[in-house]
Amino acid sequence: MGRHRGNHADDGDADRRGAEGRSRRRRRRGGAVAALSSAAAIILAVGLTGTYIFLNQSGCGGKDIALDVAVSPELTTAVQGVAQQFNEQDYAVDGQCVRVSARGIESADVAYGITGGGPTMGDTDSQVWIPDSSLWVNFVQENSGEGVVSDTGTSVAASPLVLAQPEEVAEKDDEEASWETLVPTSAPTEGESGSDVRLVDPVRSSAGLATLALISDAIGGGEDDEGQAQLVAAIQALQEGATPSEEAAFEAFSEQSAGDGAAPVLVLSEQAAARYNRDHADTPARVRYPDTGSYTLDYPYVTRTDDPLTTRAAQVFRSALEEDAAQKRFQREGFRTPDGAIDGEALPEEQGFQADIPENLPTPNNESVERLTKAWNQFKLGTRLLTIVDVSGSMLEEVPGTGMSRMQVTTAAAEQGLSLFNDSTELGLWEFSTGLDGDLDHRELLPIQELAGEGADSATHQQDVAARLGGMEPVPDGNTGLYDTYLAAYREMASSYKSDKVNAILMLTDGNNDDPDGIDLDQLASTIEEESNPHHPIPVFTIAFGPGIDLEPMEQVAELTGGEAYKTENPAEIGDIFLQAFSQRLENQEGQGGA
Repeated sequence: MGRHRGNHADDGDADRRGAEGRSRRRRRRGGAVAALSSAAAIILAVGLTGTYIFLNQSGCGGKDIALDVAVSPELTTAVQGVAQQFNEQDYAVDGQCVRVSARGIESADVAYGITGGGPTMGDTDSQVWIPDSSLWVNFVQENSGEGVVSDTGTSVAASPLVLAQPEEVAEKDDEEASWETLVPTSAPTEGESGSDVRLVDPVRSSAGLATLALISDAIGGGEDDEGQAQLVAAIQALQEGATPSEEAAFEAFSEQSAGDGAAPVLVLSEQAAARYNRDHADTPARVRYPDTGSYTLDYPYVTRTDDPLTTRAAQVFRSALEEDAAQKRFQREGFRTPDGAIDGEALPEEQGFQADIPENLPTPNNESVERLTKAWNQFKLGTRLLTIVDVSGSMLEEVPGTGMSRMQVTTAAAEQGLSLFNDSTELGLWEFSTGLDGDLDHRELLPIQELAGEGADSATHQQDVAARLGGMEPVPDGNTGLYDTYLAAYREMASSYKSDKVNAILMLTDGNNDDPDGIDLDQLASTIEEESNPHHPIPVFTIAFGPGIDLEPMEQVAELTGGEAYKTENPAEIGDIFLQAFSQRLENQEGQGGA
């Protein structure tokens, strides 16, 4: 784990407390020798450490030192048990008894309560904090300064992340578990099926955030264009199965395990998996360990006080948590010791748990955490997308080697690409050529509305979109009224702009503008510049295909709006280009849903 246990020369805690405990038992048996031994132990402790800590048989004098400990919820019961025994033994600092109270509070709530960097609930103040991961400690120190919290370098427990599957699925799955293959990192293909990955929202969960970081690292970190596109696909897939809490993830996993749908995979800690199996004996999970290692929740012991007396009291309780009795208590709850030891009954081998701790992958740095959290939030932000498909005469031409027309290949690829969007996406569909609706070069096929909403022709709007795409027919003598359609689409999106969504336009075309009665490129550009609102960005993404395409005008529109223009000779590549287009949101939508 990289964290350390052992003797702490600054507080003389573990060995001294053991000596003090033994001295009290000897005093109860009576005898001058025992009393002398106790006094000698105290004098020795004071001489070695300068810290005056003792046990008072008749109680402590003066005012008690109240030590409030905020603990990650799953560890709370065990820490409260240790605290109760600690309080009963009357440990004192400078003649004042230390009284520990421990309460469960989500690590994210404490971190955001300190930094103001996110949503938080309840009272997050305490003198000691035991989050589930050093991720939160690093986040606080990065955003609020080193002095706000002090990491003592002590880890009180450990629990690596694992992948949980229904027993019957895990037994049949002979492939190695991998972060790289956990979720799709490319555009979906027709008929593709796979596992439904469940995790807790990374903005609220160490396990969720670490999962996102591990997948990102496995696919190359999303540093180049291809990596960005892969990261987008991974985020889109993960958001489909993200839940706001661990309880919600448990419930969804249990329901899917008992159903006939896609096989669920739940990403969680060992301890959480053991807890799930105790509470869901009818739908138990079997855990698997990714072959390249995992990230381990390390439960650091952190102080949040600059009061010397309280700091010393925190040091004494820290030592109590490191003692064998406390560690055994944690192990019985399904945690590992910081050096990886387990209780075989709490983490049984027949459920897939292994005695050897997996290779520990590094804690993601703050830069990665910030980048991934921003990406997650930007894609979590709802999307309003107006999709426009070229139906000019050239779309009748056959795509070599496919036996299909450009229209057929384009609409099939578009349907697969649009499947990347979740049900809450608002999507509209236009077709364009020249003179489709009187003097207009475009025609609305479907209005912009939520995909999961009620459809006009089918059960849902999403089904309507798929049906209209599949039924599109080119206009044999139609030309390409590209510029007029760009402007009409831009004005439509501007007039109906929603600030809580990413508003964008997607244009699919196989030709250059050839409408002699329409506006020219200069008119289009000047009008967009004049009518644009920097606070209401509407990026235009164009995917152009076919021979003889002049991409420069489309690139100019993209530059004006913050979008992108792509060119391909093969419409079948549209699905992957969709991912590249969506990845631009990581760069162009700053300020809309950051961490």
